[in-house]
Amino acid sequence: MASSLHSWGCRFLFMGLVFTIIAKSTLAVAPVFRPSRWALAHATFYGDDTASETMGGACGYGNLFLNGYGTDTVALSSTLFNNGYSCGSCYQIKCVQSSACYKGSPYTTVTATNLCPPNWAQDSNAGGWCNPPRVHFDMSKPAFMKIAQWKAGIIPVMYRRVPCVKRGGLQFSFQGNGYWLLVYVMNVGGGGDIASMWVKGSKTGWISMSHNWGASYQAFATLKGQALSFKLISYSTKQILVANNVAPSNWNVGMTYKANVNFH
Repeated sequence: MASSLHSWGCRFLFMGLVFTIIAKSTLAVAPVFRPSRWALAHATFYGDDTASETMGGACGYGNLFLNGYGTDTVALSSTLFNNGYSCGSCYQIKCVQSSACYKGSPYTTVTATNLCPPNWAQDSNAGGWCNPPRVHFDMSKPAFMKIAQWKAGIIPVMYRRVPCVKRGGLQFSFQGNGYWLLVYVMNVGGGGDIASMWVKGSKTGWISMSHNWGASYQAFATLKGQALSFKLISYSTKQILVANNVAPSNWNVGMTYKANVNFH
């Protein structure tokens, strides 16, 4: 009898351990963006040593100094730009196979803030560097000078996507009016990119926002006088993130509001 009870006790213990393992394995784990493999491309630069010509840009980040991007930025060829869905993505770039490369081939990390448009008047291998299907990086001059001598003009590079390391939470810059809300999403960690976005007022349910251009999303809804929350999906990892009560009920266009959550 004692042997039988002991046998049943072992079985229950074993089954309990199995259920515990299964339960732990089914817990949702937030995806973490991982670096990609190195690949070959080419890079040029635009602007001068001050990087003043990089301000603004197709992603809509405005003053890159005030909004935390600085001079370590890059304009992507349309093949990489992906109609703006690559805005905010981060890359490590290093010069290779050129006498203009600095010794040791140091790499620099840049954030995509602009589009390098095609130049169909030029051959893709002689001036039309950003013509599809070329993968090309048009870097700010200060970023370019971290990896190669600027007099080279164009250099072969190795590049890879890397996680965007950001301090603090997501930032939402408001434009539009009380009936049309246009939001630029900045300081995005992890993959740095956004696939979809929703807004929720304190008096509404979740409202789907459409992709406007670059890093901006819009909602045609009456949201004035309501505290606003946002739900976002990362383009790269598909992670869903909810930022509650980002903006107070007296929010205004022209203002930037900070959340306490971010992608990783």
